[in-house]
Amino acid sequence: MTHTKALVEQAEGFYRLLESIATGARFDDQEYRRAREAILEEPILVPLLPRFVRTCRDIRAYWQHIKEPFSTYQERRDYLRGIFVPLLERLERGVATPASVGTEDTLAVIDSPHVQDAWRSAYARQEEDPDGAITAARSLLESACKFVLDKAGEAYNEHTELPKLYKAAATKLNLAPDQHADPIVKQILGGCQTVVEGLGAFRNKYGDAHGKGQLSSAPSARHSALAVNLAGTMATFLVQTFEEKGVKS
Repeated sequence: MTHTKALVEQAEGFYRLLESIATGARFDDQEYRRAREAILEEPILVPLLPRFVRTCRDIRAYWQHIKEPFSTYQERRDYLRGIFVPLLERLERGVATPASVGTEDTLAVIDSPHVQDAWRSAYARQEEDPDGAITAARSLLESACKFVLDKAGEAYNEHTELPKLYKAAATKLNLAPDQHADPIVKQILGGCQTVVEGLGAFRNKYGDAHGKGQLSSAPSARHSALAVNLAGTMATFLVQTFEEKGVKS
């Protein structure tokens, strides 16, 4: 999607509104609500916004969010700058995509901040921090699997590898290849399983969770974009299936 000057100005205006409230300026609650609703109506902006924009529906909620962890005005300015400066830069480069919007819309409806935060971290870091984005992409898929297993009341080890987590979640959702007789369905679901296994191996080789030797190759933005988009698609598939079918105990 191509950004517009008006969209950048709208995002910057909302950023300045949040900064002013966070540093003691008084604003009418309706002004905050109108600005928040307007920015949430922009599909290009939604994937880039921090989670608190969706959850803090009035000034009081936002004030509680910003006041408790950040006691000084400067800490609050730094926190907001760390969120909105990269957001504005990405808007200016026109990097939001229809796929990212669809993933954000799906993941936003579930009651798991871990899934939402992992998606936002993976999406935001693909260009400037490919290693970190690849690690966050795997975390996103792990969190989505754990979300399904938690809802099913299924125990799992926190150190269980991603392929095993996915297999357990897929089985609960009737998405395991061996649960189907149709060869085409088996092939597609087997492909999904292969993608997940590949993402786990991809992160082990290219992510930032492990130290690297001098001869290790560094991933580029296209590598991280591949990992993030694959993880986002698979996480969305799991969540959408859960919403439609629920889980089997």
